[in-house]
Amino acid sequence: MRVPQQINLPAPAEGVPFLQQMVSKLTSAWAGMASQVNAASEGLITGATNASTAPPTTGDHQRGDMVRNSAPSELGTAGSKYVITHWICVTAGTPGTWLQCRSLTGN
Repeated sequence: MRVPQQINLPAPAEGVPFLQQMVSKLTSAWAGMASQVNAASEGLITGATNASTAPPTTGDHQRGDMVRNSAPSELGTAGSKYVITHWICVTAGTPGTWLQCRSLTGN
């Protein structure tokens, strides 16, 4: 979930039903945002809005943009095994030039 650009609030009106609808919508929106912030602060992939199984192939990207790997696995040969943790854009463009960021596993 990303922070919504706009929350669809009920049409302005007077009375208790309007206030109940307003509180319900805002409570739901805040609960979703709090859940995502908590997951992101704990390093959980569910908190990331920029996770994928491969680098982007579409869209405008700037140098320094990163996309987390949502499906890491150990790759390589014995003695040189690694995990792709994320991809980083090294040349801006559509989609830009992306390189793997690898972490050695020691295996």
